[in-house]
Amino acid sequence: MAVTDEAIEKIKGMIVSGALRPGDRLPRESELAAALGLSRNSLREAVRALSLIRILDVRQGDGTYVTSLDPQLLLQAMSFVVDFHRDDTVLEFLAVRRILEPAATAMAALRIGEQQLDALAAQLDRLGDSPSVEELVACDLEFHRGIVQSSGNSVLCSLLDGISGPTTRARIWRGLTQEDAVARTLREHRAILAALRDRDAETARSWATVHIASVEQWLRSSL
Repeated sequence: MAVTDEAIEKIKGMIVSGALRPGDRLPRESELAAALGLSRNSLREAVRALSLIRILDVRQGDGTYVTSLDPQLLLQAMSFVVDFHRDDTVLEFLAVRRILEPAATAMAALRIGEQQLDALAAQLDRLGDSPSVEELVACDLEFHRGIVQSSGNSVLCSLLDGISGPTTRARIWRGLTQEDAVARTLREHRAILAALRDRDAETARSWATVHIASVEQWLRSSL
């Protein structure tokens, strides 16, 4: 094992064991390196790596701290990695979205408040019947983010937020090239919203599946 990897594993072990908790300040570099049997250079590299994935927070002049370890914070690193996706993996991202988002939508049907439902309806009303493709896709992202946030599961919300980016270009492409894509998307949004208002989790799940699968099916036929 490379010395930096060993240093990472040892710091991880301290956090997992509870020796270091969220918000804790790490001991001074020299003290921690001696306690873990590491060189200061390898410890420094490990701290740098763990700060990149939001495990540690290096505060200049104040020291290094364990972050909150909140799932939304930790999953930001996944969003960064996802940005490097290849075009030929978009279908795979859509497939993952098709698995996760309908489940989140069904969960939201049982939890979403009237105020949130009204906000989603107002969002669709503002969009109108003939939006540009760019406006529609921007609304689509916000519409589904609002629903997923209402699922009450912050991990699921962060995962879906992280994987939605790679599918954005496919949705714009579809809107520009498929004749009825805009009208179909608007109808599907209204159907999802109606199911949420009815507190019908399974219908909401079904419409969310149809909504994502239609993009997936179109993209598969276009490649």
